[in-house]
Amino acid sequence: MQQVTIQSPATVANLVCGVDILGLALDKPCDTMEIRLLDEPGVIITSKDGFPLPKDPAQNTAGAPLIAMLEELDQPIGFEVIISKRIKPGSGIGSSAASAAGAVVGANLLLGNRFSKEDLVRFALFGEKVASGVKHADNIAPAIYGGITLIRSIFPLDIVSIPAPELHVTVVHPQIEVRTSDARQILRKQILLKDAIRQWGNIAGLVAGFIKADYDLIGRSLEDVLIEPIRSILIPGFDEVKAACKNAGALGGGISGSGPSVFMLSKDEATARHVETIMKDIYTRIGLDHHTYVTTVNQDGVKIIA
Repeated sequence: MQQVTIQSPATVANLVCGVDILGLALDKPCDTMEIRLLDEPGVIITSKDGFPLPKDPAQNTAGAPLIAMLEELDQPIGFEVIISKRIKPGSGIGSSAASAAGAVVGANLLLGNRFSKEDLVRFALFGEKVASGVKHADNIAPAIYGGITLIRSIFPLDIVSIPAPELHVTVVHPQIEVRTSDARQILRKQILLKDAIRQWGNIAGLVAGFIKADYDLIGRSLEDVLIEPIRSILIPGFDEVKAACKNAGALGGGISGSGPSVFMLSKDEATARHVETIMKDIYTRIGLDHHTYVTTVNQDGVKIIA
C-alpha cells in the first residue's frame, strides 16, 4: 500500500469527573485524511479544504507524531498527509487528537501495522503536546482504540478499554473557541482532600456504571467538583443547558474536554433528540451560533474508508 484514506473521530474527553484519564470516541463528526508513503525523508501536511493548518510539520498536530514515528523507523521514507477538517480546533471534541490519531494509524497501515496501538498513542501524544503544551491521552486513546478508554498512567503508558452499555450522545458546540492551554491555566493548583475523595468516588462509580450497565450509577457519577465549577464560566449558558437536559431525562453530562462543547449522555435516541432541541432553543435564545450532533459511541476508532 502506498496510500490510504481514513476517518478519524471526534472524542469526548474527561467524561465530567475523569479529567485527563477518561474519554470516548464519537461516531460523528470525523476528519477525513489521506496518508501517502514517500520514498524520501520528511513530512508534508496539506489542507484539502483550505482550512488554515501549520505547514511546519513539527508545529502541526498531525506532523509532530509522524516525525516521532520516523525517528524510530530510521528509514529513508516520509509521509504526505492531506486533511479534510470537520472537527473545528478549539471546539472541545478532540480536533488535535483526531489529526494526531488519524496520521499515525494511517501511516502504520502503510507500514504493515508495524507498531502496536500503545505505540501509536505514544507517537500521537506529540501532537497533543503541540496543541496544548501537555501530553494527555484522554482524546488520543479513544480515537485509536475506539469506545471508552481509561488512561491509568501516561508514564509508563497504561490504557484500559472499558465496555459500555448502549449510549446516545448529544453534543452542542457554541461557536466560540476555548483553547485547551488557556482552560488549563485557570485551574486551581491545589485542591482540598475532601473534594479529591468525592471526585475519586465519582470516577470509580462511573467506570463501574459502564461495566455493569447501571444507568442510574452512571448518572449519579457524572459529577465534577474540581474542574467544571471553574471552566464552566467560560461557556455561556452552561448551567442552564445542563440543568434543562437532565430534567428532560438525560443521564447527565458536562463540558467536553476543555470546552466550549457540552455533551449529554442518554439511554435512548428519543431522549437524545429531545436534549438536542433543548440545547438549540437555549443557544438560539442567547443569540449564540451553534452546531449540534446526536450520535453514539464509536467502537472502532480510526476507520479505513479507502
